[in-house]
Amino acid sequence: MSNYRLKIQYDGTRYHGWQKQKSGSDTIQGKIEAVLSRLCGQDVEVCGAGRTDAGVHAECQVANFHMEEAWEPAELFRRMNEYLPNDIRIMKVEQAGERFHSRLNATGKVYEYHLLKKDCYDVFARKYSWQMDKSLDISCMRRAADILLGQHDFKGFCTKASKKKSTVRRIDAIEIRETERDIFLRFTGNGFLYNMVRILTGTLVEIGEGVRPVESIQEILDAGDRRLAGETAPAQGLILREVRYD
Repeated sequence: MSNYRLKIQYDGTRYHGWQKQKSGSDTIQGKIEAVLSRLCGQDVEVCGAGRTDAGVHAECQVANFHMEEAWEPAELFRRMNEYLPNDIRIMKVEQAGERFHSRLNATGKVYEYHLLKKDCYDVFARKYSWQMDKSLDISCMRRAADILLGQHDFKGFCTKASKKKSTVRRIDAIEIRETERDIFLRFTGNGFLYNMVRILTGTLVEIGEGVRPVESIQEILDAGDRRLAGETAPAQGLILREVRYD
C-alpha cells in the first residue's frame, strides 16, 4: 500500500472546517476524500496535520493518505486539481515513507492572524482579516505575548478541553508586526488546542485596547479558566502558514 503526502492551500470561507462531519456539511477533508475515492474506486481516508476551524484558511496544510493502487505523484496532482473546487488547491503530491503520519510526525505549526487597524477597512480583505474598532497599544500586546512563551498549560485559552488529553503546549515565538494599516500576529509552537490561537488573539487585542491589563495573561495561565480569557477572534483572520517536520 502506497502512502502519499500532500501540501494543500485552501480558502476556508465557505467550509465547516477541515474535519469531515456526520452531518455531511462541506469540509476540506470531505472534498479531498471524495475526489480521491472517485479516482481510485474505493474509500480513502485523508489525515490532516491540523483540524482548522470553520472559516479558517491554510497556505500550507499537510496531509497524507494510503492507496492500494500505486499512482504517479504527478498524475495524482493533475487529476486532483482537475476535480477539486477552485478554493482548494493541491500544491504538491509526493510519495511518503510507509510510517509517515502528517499529524503525529509534525513538530511545529505556524499560524498568523491578520488585523486591520481602526478606520482602515478594506472591502477586499473582509474575508481574511478582523477589523478593529479601537486603536491598539502594540507595546502592551508584545509584553503580554512574552508571558505566553515557553511551555504552559493553556487550558484557559481553549474551548472543549478534554479531560483525557493534555492541554500543555509550547509556544516558541509570537511576533507582532504592523504596517500603516495592518497588524499581523504570528504564533509558532509545537501544537495548538481547539480555538487556542483565536482566543490568544482575542485576549491580546483586549490588552491592546486597554480593556484588560498585561498581567491578566499570567492569571489566566494559573487559573486554567476559559471564562477569564478574552473573546474568540473571528475565524476569517486566521491562516495556517506552515507545518514543520524534523
